Amino acid sequence: MSAEAVVTLGVVLLLLVAHQLWWTNHEARADAGRTVRSLQREWAADAPANPAEADGGDGPPAGEATARPSERTGPEAGGDRRPVPAARPSAPRWDQAYAVLRIPRIGLTAPVAEGTSKGGVLDRGYVGHYTRTAQAGQAGNFALAGHRNTHGEPFRRIDRLRGGDRITVETRDAVYTYTVGKRLDRTAPSDSGVIAPVPRSNIHTSVGYSEPGYYLTLTTCTPEFSSRHRLVVWGQLTAMRPR
Repeated sequence: MSAEAVVTLGVVLLLLVAHQLWWTNHEARADAGRTVRSLQREWAADAPANPAEADGGDGPPAGEATARPSERTGPEAGGDRRPVPAARPSAPRWDQAYAVLRIPRIGLTAPVAEGTSKGGVLDRGYVGHYTRTAQAGQAGNFALAGHRNTHGEPFRRIDRLRGGDRITVETRDAVYTYTVGKRLDRTAPSDSGVIAPVPRSNIHTSVGYSEPGYYLTLTTCTPEFSSRHRLVVWGQLTAMRPR
């Protein structure tokens, strides 16, 4: 191979690497950001102009306090220890973005879309919802997947999450807060137990949960730039509030 051919090949490889490591992230993050803003505008437009419109009344009589929306929390708040079950919404369309995931610890704000297809969801920088798992706020396991590298890489730093970190999921109707509880640093892609209604690894059987509850699961590839294994982070619902 001539020196010119070697140089040309090197330039082509550099361009491919730049496309994967920079351009796909740039495009996906821009698309995801537009989608989050679009959802927020849509929800704001759907909100009643004033609280009285929500139930069709004329508001409380003069001098009477307006009650705040109730918020049922987890064990740390005392009282009823069960989270409020979410109303069962109609199933989102395939590839439809319908929620916003926020993880303050890693500075993440990303849209959640139905399904885990690459072209329609993950490669757009979205977080994908495993379609046969529960929806946010419902009993069972709200399980999500996201890229760790390239295409927006929303889950690149979920390995930094620790017990007690908060994760919120905002939908048209409510905001759900989950608290990180457990993590599985490495398991096989075939380990379906991690997204089961009661999440527990089928391979590392000592890791996971044993009782029904309101769970959140985050899954991504590991190690970085490889799809050989999966990294899993679990949380439990600890609060919800209506929008």
